Amino acid sequence: MPMAVTSAGDASALASLHVETFSTSLRERLLDPCSAPQAGEVRLYWLGQAGFVIEFGGFRMLIDPYLSDSLAEKYQGTEFPHTRMMAAPIQPGELDRLDLVLCTHRHTDHMDPGTLQPLAGRFPHARFVVPAAVIDEAGRRCGVGTDRLIPVNAGDRAEILDGCIVSPIASAHETLDRDANGNHPWLGYVINARGVRLYHSGDCIPYPGLKEAMAAYAPHVALLPVNGRDAERSGNGVPGNFTLDEAVALARNGGARAMIAHHYGLFDFNTVSADVIDRRVELEKANGFEMLRAQTGCCVRVNLRKTRARAKG
Repeated sequence: MPMAVTSAGDASALASLHVETFSTSLRERLLDPCSAPQAGEVRLYWLGQAGFVIEFGGFRMLIDPYLSDSLAEKYQGTEFPHTRMMAAPIQPGELDRLDLVLCTHRHTDHMDPGTLQPLAGRFPHARFVVPAAVIDEAGRRCGVGTDRLIPVNAGDRAEILDGCIVSPIASAHETLDRDANGNHPWLGYVINARGVRLYHSGDCIPYPGLKEAMAAYAPHVALLPVNGRDAERSGNGVPGNFTLDEAVALARNGGARAMIAHHYGLFDFNTVSADVIDRRVELEKANGFEMLRAQTGCCVRVNLRKTRARAKG
């Protein structure tokens, strides 16, 4: 069922969410001209972990795509071998077009050389939005020069495509860090795609001021990780994220009108059960809050429509 919500940031705009399932491959879906976004619409496809395809107005972006087995190759035979629980739904060579890639931070499941370099080679005009704090490493991981990088920091406002503004918000990947120049290495992005506002937090845990920073943009949809954290993972170099409770609280208190839970189901040591997420989805819907679990084989359509002001009297 579609869900209509009013944004605090634009009282004349309503956002409706529709979930479509499809049985074809993601490659075939993206090639199908009948699946292109309509005017005023954003379409989202989950790539696994924190990755999404974002389409609107003839443009296609990816955020945090991890489509290779780089981590399995790196950590084979270790305590956390990073073996995939799910296959990548598409490969870089299967995309027919790409305008932009956003990376929230330098960890490989968000800034993967095995994904980004093939994309950079296949789409020579595509650019990469990256944290300014890690611009040198981003260049190496993407395999591109600085002319194809768009470095950003918390508090910036950058028009990354025609009609698309990205506004970074600092994230705390267990710690809220800055480099010597005041740049944050962990970022979230508010993406305003011609009026549809998405907030992707990257990897993050709660910190003072986060909900206020998020609420200032009144996002229509918050894309939030829910795999949680614990001392064992943190002690072995795997910093964590929001728990499911924390993510829902941030979405609600940070002004989002809907939430998509992600960052689960890829690595067995760093996940939460889909059944647990689904139970929470049903609970939140019963309490009047729209929540979805990111899934492959699904398209989330976000539409805006203007409402007429009611006559007084």
